[in-house]
Amino acid sequence: MEENSTCCFILILEENQRHANLIESVFTETGRPYQLAIVRDGRQAMDFLHQRGEFTDTPRPHLILLDLNLPGKDGREVLAEIKADAKLRRIPIVVLTACTDKTDILKSYALQGNSYVIKADDSCQLAAIVKRIEEFWLGIVTLPLE
Repeated sequence: MEENSTCCFILILEENQRHANLIESVFTETGRPYQLAIVRDGRQAMDFLHQRGEFTDTPRPHLILLDLNLPGKDGREVLAEIKADAKLRRIPIVVLTACTDKTDILKSYALQGNSYVIKADDSCQLAAIVKRIEEFWLGIVTLPLE
């Protein structure tokens, strides 16, 4: 299998510091040349994506990992805004959350989230899940790199 070797920019929208650090370490341990940014607040996420304020020089991400439980503006609102924006809607979004509610799952797909992954409580299991996300989205899938 041929891997997608182009450097990708990944935006991690995660308010839990421990989860954010774990996700970052999984991507770093792959040895692939990913660029990562972690944003912990929904309003900051939209500023980041629209390159406003302190984020004027940030690149557009190729993949977003989105937790639904964000302060400021929750992940459901962030997902809806991204997918409603013609400049952002092609960015694949992996909802990576602890929310197991069927309504959240259905709404995330209705809002055009690309996948919905439930976080494991155990750090080792969560790391394995993130590794599979990395392998699939960045090793198998061809992303719309622009």
